[in-house]
Amino acid sequence: MSDLGHVLVLAGGLSYEREVSLRSGRRVSEVLRAAGVDVETRDTDASLVPSVLADPPDVVFVTLHGGSGEDGAIRSVLELLDLPYVGAGPQACRIAFDKPTAKTMVRSVGVRTPDAVVLPKETFHDLGASAVLGRIIERLGLPLFVKPSHGGSALGGSIVRKADELPAAMVGCFAYGDTALIEQYIEGVEVAVSVVDLGDGPTALPPVEIVADEGVYDYSARYTAGRTEFFAPARLRPEVAEACAQLAVTAHTALGLRDLSRTDLIVDATGQPHFLEVNVAPGMTETSLLPMAVEAAGQDLSAICHGLLQAAIRRSR
Repeated sequence: MSDLGHVLVLAGGLSYEREVSLRSGRRVSEVLRAAGVDVETRDTDASLVPSVLADPPDVVFVTLHGGSGEDGAIRSVLELLDLPYVGAGPQACRIAFDKPTAKTMVRSVGVRTPDAVVLPKETFHDLGASAVLGRIIERLGLPLFVKPSHGGSALGGSIVRKADELPAAMVGCFAYGDTALIEQYIEGVEVAVSVVDLGDGPTALPPVEIVADEGVYDYSARYTAGRTEFFAPARLRPEVAEACAQLAVTAHTALGLRDLSRTDLIVDATGQPHFLEVNVAPGMTETSLLPMAVEAAGQDLSAICHGLLQAAIRRSR
């Protein structure tokens, strides 16, 4: 049997990414159980707090995506309950979950990130959509990428290559959040770099290159097998791969994250990586990028999860 004691995996929640979270939780539970760990998987409903108060787990693995899973809320509750857990603390989560704030933070430590404008829905409507959007195009140029300032899995995100596509992109974005992040779209190679810290400091796993069948790594391309081709490690020159790794570790550190994260970036035609966003609860499904990076590194996912849980327990002592 494992030395971890009783492990609680949190999955599900009420965000738009609920189904992905359930799959992530199932995968983590499976690899831990196969390694002899006593695992229980629970949703975040009204029975959660009474249940853990009655029978506290020894440690928690959070696989909640979006909403309270990544904005620090559920982690604040875990700290109120004095439960050790894998992942960043509430304050760091709040900073990383807000994409404009995260971009500002990483830019302040010298990381390149596309220029952007942040536009709340109220401003979009109150000031007149056409005038505001026209000015954004004058300022940032085309193409653009529009996405909600919060959330993940590319929900509400879209590329804008022509001016008349921007209004529809904004409407699609506002279906998933009240604030839009409109940033310059950089053509290049889409890469994700996962970072893990088992107690010896943050280390970047091999970058994973993403090639979506229709050129856009949207929700369907992310979670439908066969829609996207992945290269792990990415087909990058060694010095470019190293620059991507350094960027991910720098972002992880600057944002005050811990245990694990995944940084999404674009490598332009010159080989320069640009920060897009960071995920504090990376997907752990069969088509998720962190497990691919673990395999590319010649490591075992169950060993990584076990090590992360051990780190959380040590931190609580």
